[in-house]
Amino acid sequence: MTRTHLVWDWNGTLLDDLSLVVSSTNHAFAAVGGRAVDADEHRTRFRRPVADFYAEVLGRAVDEEEFGRLDRIFHDAYRVGLTTMSLAADAMTAIKSWPGTQSLLSMWFHEELVPAVETYGLAGLFARVDGLRTEVGGDLKAGHLANHLAELGVPGEQAVLIGDSLDDAAAADSVGARAVLYTGGFTAPARLRASGRPVVDSLVDAVTLARSL
Repeated sequence: MTRTHLVWDWNGTLLDDLSLVVSSTNHAFAAVGGRAVDADEHRTRFRRPVADFYAEVLGRAVDEEEFGRLDRIFHDAYRVGLTTMSLAADAMTAIKSWPGTQSLLSMWFHEELVPAVETYGLAGLFARVDGLRTEVGGDLKAGHLANHLAELGVPGEQAVLIGDSLDDAAAADSVGARAVLYTGGFTAPARLRASGRPVVDSLVDAVTLARSL
């Protein structure tokens, strides 16, 4: 089957923001007396729902109210550093190498994602851009992807999602899409490869592989 539509993940995939995510996570942990994690531990442990990741690192349960507070602390710290982040080195080349339609789906807040896309010179390259329209993030991506494709009128069987997490792969499975996982993001490469999914080390290679699925 030839797949004609490509869905890009934003944080950790097109945007090279791992260091900022780790520092923002540690800012949230510090607010509740938690210990810091380094990039390697973050990539090894990170998963969605993010509340489960927080609970594992903090060594105790994190209820909905506390997660909401931690999520706000995280995002406040993230916004401060966002202006220093750049796209992945080959992001623009990769985007321009896809022959079909493309869209952007992020777990970052929609009202901030849209101007960020313009700031990074990506305006006009995507058929649709969707971020979260909620006050608190951290949930699974599957429902978000289903809504995104429905708004586009693209059947899941025609889509490939390029992302950096096992949750991206699970979301693709849930709609009948395929996933290509990128090692430059939030998940340790060994975890990605252990999943048995297609895994690549560059975004250009991700598009090349997506074209063959």
